[in-house]
Amino acid sequence: MSVLHRQIGEWLGVPVPKTDQQMLEIVERQLPTSAINRLVALGITRPEIDSLVIPLRTLQHRRSRREKLTVEESDRVLRVARLLSQAKSVYESRERALAWLRRPHPRLRGRTPLETLKTDTGSRLVEELLVQIDEGMFV
Repeated sequence: MSVLHRQIGEWLGVPVPKTDQQMLEIVERQLPTSAINRLVALGITRPEIDSLVIPLRTLQHRRSRREKLTVEESDRVLRVARLLSQAKSVYESRERALAWLRRPHPRLRGRTPLETLKTDTGSRLVEELLVQIDEGMFV
């Protein structure tokens, strides 16, 4: 089991996934709306959640009906948690990881890594960038 999987399980309050298949099952079973509070506790701001995961009004509506997040929203929660975990691994603290995620980067055409997490393709670019930074290729 990877550090990433353990961290995601702890951060999102779900059983620690041992495989990517189990990560997929977590998404498909849909996360509770409380997963949003957990992202906030990790340092992701409400406006960032509004932009990356779920608009506040939609979240309030889900909570009032006691509904779970959709599969797509659950996937976005997991994407944010995964990238934060990867950045934390590279930068050795969550605060430094968040600072990096919020800083415009020339390799992302001046956008912040967080802004590019809106799509799967963007998140792969950020993952790739983090791997390159970790291997000493870029700063």
